[in-house]
Amino acid sequence: MSVSQITFFEDKNFQGRSYECHAECPDLSSFFRRCNSIRVEDGNWILYEQPNYRGHQYFLHRGEYPNFQQWMGYNDSIRSCRLSPQHQGSFRVRIYEREDFRGQMMEFSEDCPQVYERFRSNDIHSVQVQDGFWMFYEEPSYRGRQYYLRPGEYRRYTDWGASTPRIGSFRRVHYSY
Repeated sequence: MSVSQITFFEDKNFQGRSYECHAECPDLSSFFRRCNSIRVEDGNWILYEQPNYRGHQYFLHRGEYPNFQQWMGYNDSIRSCRLSPQHQGSFRVRIYEREDFRGQMMEFSEDCPQVYERFRSNDIHSVQVQDGFWMFYEEPSYRGRQYYLRPGEYRRYTDWGASTPRIGSFRRVHYSY
């Protein structure tokens, strides 16, 4: 098995000062001022706009991202990162239309590119992740702000870092080699 690795570059097209990372880091501020391109050698990485895993989140897998628009970035600020663990097995998530797991509920084990078509609402107020790791997106077709959900209970949308309950799509996080 190879070692997980991500390299951050201050400038576009893999130029300028760089920093290579192999494990989660709660504060990248001392290693670079801005991040305009990224190369992921191995692993699934969750990047955060702010230190201590806060702010906008971005999911990146193996590949090259020559500018921040390539990873749907809102700006050139990346201040913390973590690896998504490998998951072998099933995926299961329950979504609810109200806080504290109340109201209409649906369970999913597959990706959902259009939440409204399946759930008849884009507002998801609480979630139970029973198996696997999931990325939720504010817009349909895996676009817009991203939210990384690990196994556990999220009693309200603010628990996963969202400012509104709007979720347009979600998908399973598979390990990339």
